[in-house]
Amino acid sequence: MPDSQPQPPHRDGAAEETASLLLCGARLTDGRTVDVRLGRGRIEAVGTAGSLAAHSSRVDLSGYLLLPAPAEPHAHSDTALAADGDGPVSYDLTDVQRRTTEAALLQLGHGATALRSHVRIGDVQGLGPMEAVLQARRSLRGLADLSAVAVPRLLTGVAGADGLAMLRDAVKMGASVVGGCPDLDPDPTGYVEAVLDVAAEHGCPVDLHTDGLDPAKLSRLAAMAGGLRPGVTVGPLGGLGRVPREVAVRSAEALAAAGVRVGCLPQGDCGGLGRRGNTTAPVRLLRAAGVRVAAGSGALRDPANPVGRGDPLEAAYLLASQHGLDPAQAYDTVCGEARAAMGLPEVRVEAGFPAELLAVRGDRLAGALSLAYSRIVVHRGRVVARTSAVREYCDSAAAVALDLPRQGRAKGTEPS
Repeated sequence: MPDSQPQPPHRDGAAEETASLLLCGARLTDGRTVDVRLGRGRIEAVGTAGSLAAHSSRVDLSGYLLLPAPAEPHAHSDTALAADGDGPVSYDLTDVQRRTTEAALLQLGHGATALRSHVRIGDVQGLGPMEAVLQARRSLRGLADLSAVAVPRLLTGVAGADGLAMLRDAVKMGASVVGGCPDLDPDPTGYVEAVLDVAAEHGCPVDLHTDGLDPAKLSRLAAMAGGLRPGVTVGPLGGLGRVPREVAVRSAEALAAAGVRVGCLPQGDCGGLGRRGNTTAPVRLLRAAGVRVAAGSGALRDPANPVGRGDPLEAAYLLASQHGLDPAQAYDTVCGEARAAMGLPEVRVEAGFPAELLAVRGDRLAGALSLAYSRIVVHRGRVVARTSAVREYCDSAAAVALDLPRQGRAKGTEPS
């Protein structure tokens, strides 16, 4: 993770927490056991266990590993949790708002205190899904930070004129990112040009869907997007793993030279590409070329992946278990790199940094990616979600002799 200076927490108008909170006896990834005092949405102090006084509430994190909270850079909350419905996905405003809110809370429970949701606009749904997602964003203030990506279907030709006008309207409504899928437009280059023009006009970042199966298109996209501020992300690039290695390397080098980030989906492609798939971008190849890679979850129990979990730690687990990243590198893709791709300040468990934290029962990062059952989530300096798992074994000589691990809530973990 690159060095950076502590920054104030991300603000969206929600009331700041003023009461302090003391996290006691937490294990850090470097092996230290510490107390961490939080206040006004920031980490105020980090000291050896027992060295910091609690001014108000305290949470006992004995037996927990304390990490910077992950973020979700690639969600599809407008279609989330729709896999079990009868018939086509409902885009009724109330249904979309309910699904978006429930999905965000599920992912918050996993640890993601910030989420970026790609929202389809245009066609018969118009701007309804965007309106619903923005309403959900407002209702989630203080619990999680939700940003919306406007994803139009067509942007070129006569058919694309309405989509282009709707894209501008979506940004005016509150969409903070301009996106889309150029591969689905008859003129992919013209589509990218239109997206970049709107983004430059409004000072928005860009986040585009593409599978990268056509290296020439990907290189053109990189050349067009190079240098755009506040930045460009493309993904999931699953197709880039199916082209010859030397071709993929050239594409990766073009992305790196242009400063374009990649948002991969280790759990499989999402519905944004108009198809289902289970390929993942060649993460190690991209990283070796100098591309900054973030990992997202994509589909959350929607028609594209009816069993999608929306869990950042699962995305990191898959990168560590199947793609050759070590646990620290894998976690960084869903934490530091994900936050950077979303334009959020860096988080470290150090004084002065935003109090966006995840406590996972365990003492090592590898174990947390393997068996992250019990979690405590901190957003803006207060506990906003808690998942407690209890593992028990029947009485037996073997269980006693082996001192088998049990998961459960430690005494005194409830904040006063």
